[in-house]
Amino acid sequence: MAEKERKNIAVNRSARHNYFIEETYEAGIALTGTEVKSLRLGKGNLQDSFARIANGEIMLENCHISPYDFGNRFNHEPTRPRKLLMHRKEIIRLFSKVREQGLTLVPLQMYFNEQGRVKVELALARGKKLHDKRDDIAKKDAAREVDRALRDRQRR
Repeated sequence: MAEKERKNIAVNRSARHNYFIEETYEAGIALTGTEVKSLRLGKGNLQDSFARIANGEIMLENCHISPYDFGNRFNHEPTRPRKLLMHRKEIIRLFSKVREQGLTLVPLQMYFNEQGRVKVELALARGKKLHDKRDDIAKKDAAREVDRALRDRQRR
């Protein structure tokens, strides 16, 4: 099967550092014309953004999309809540997991799919404690040192 071609717009790097990722979902996003034009220029930011479920809809909060330079009076508000588009059954399943298991909905990345549509990769995540973050950092450091030692040994 062919690899899906994605053009990344924004990646939330801190999400994998701050959360254990349990499941991921793909969701569409309802945008205005100037928002899409701004995203094509790569002016999106998922830092500190999250999703919440209200009234049977999933809303993406704190996602910053810079105003389009040539948008004049039709420009958009940069951090307005944006509706995520998913099937009703998926929304109900996510709502029950968030409510019962204490999980969080975190956007991992925003990208254009092969048809040119903007999609958001949404993760069902559990927050990490401080000691979990320290363990991850220690594992990364150990792996980096092993790679460095192997590289040095191959050069000799």
